[in-house]
Amino acid sequence: MSPRADAAQNRERILAAARTALAASKEVRLSSIAREAGVGQGTLYRHFPTREDLLAAAYEREVDELAVAAPRLLQGHPPLTALRLWLGEVADYARVKRGLIAAVEATVWHELTDASITRVASAIDELLRAGRQAGAVRDDVDARDVTLLIGFLTRIDEEEWDTRARHLLDVLLDGLRRC
Repeated sequence: MSPRADAAQNRERILAAARTALAASKEVRLSSIAREAGVGQGTLYRHFPTREDLLAAAYEREVDELAVAAPRLLQGHPPLTALRLWLGEVADYARVKRGLIAAVEATVWHELTDASITRVASAIDELLRAGRQAGAVRDDVDARDVTLLIGFLTRIDEEEWDTRARHLLDVLLDGLRRC
């Protein structure tokens, strides 16, 4: 049985507020997320009984969005453009992920990461495969290479984010191009 429409809307608002909070700060307060979502504490806890439940759901949402973005982008763009746009979405994801890393215990974080790597690698594989078929992407690069390379996003300080993240992703994309 699917949840009532208002319950589903509340859940979506809570997740959106959590995403905003995680992107803005390492300090994530559930009371401020509830307030930002326009719901009471009880509603928040009905959907997410623990802080870790909320953070895990926010992280899973980000991974879901990345996974479905690859085929969507390939439908409307040439492979290299789709890859560039997808890497832009990775930058947005990484900004949230940085806040999440700081907010979640190490054991919970490892469980979340292990569960998502396959989905993200699959999206990267799809983008690289399309790029190779179009003659735009090098043959000697695989999803693991790209995953390791985009890991730099977790190292960028917030003060530098706007000037460095997308620029460095462009440098990465240039390295993926077939010469």
